[in-house]
Amino acid sequence: MSKAYPRSFSHIGLSVPNLEQAVEFYTQVLGWYLIMPPTEIIEDQSAIGAMCTDVFGANWQKFKIAHLSTGDRIGVELFEFPNQQSPENNFEYWKTGIFHFCVQDPNLEELAEKIVAAGGKKRMAKPRYYYPYEKPYRMIYMEDPFGNILEIYSHSYELIYAQGAYQ
Repeated sequence: MSKAYPRSFSHIGLSVPNLEQAVEFYTQVLGWYLIMPPTEIIEDQSAIGAMCTDVFGANWQKFKIAHLSTGDRIGVELFEFPNQQSPENNFEYWKTGIFHFCVQDPNLEELAEKIVAAGGKKRMAKPRYYYPYEKPYRMIYMEDPFGNILEIYSHSYELIYAQGAYQ
């Protein structure tokens, strides 16, 4: 069997309780581009309505969506569903599924403080260094104001792990 071609990452979808506030947070704090402003999608026989029924099943009724893009052209879909529920424990990392996403900023301390100032919170007391006293590679887990877990890396994924961060 031949080796699989590495696919590119296209986008991620995040559920939020307030779409307009989430758009403001992600555009103002993380600097992401707004591609499509908040738009209501309803369950009907239009192309988008039928596609959503394929995804969600019948009787989803309606939701709001906005499309954003990161600085490296990764798409971010923000969804607000009328029956949205915020879990009491939004950090159930032991359960199957996505439990965080990661952004990169060389000044992660400053970005972490901006997230806190905008209503998010730190999930760690301070950033961790992967190679203390050797390299400036660091990370911190955060939470956006809507309960989504995000991590911040100071350097690229390849740089951090290329030499074995756990050795």
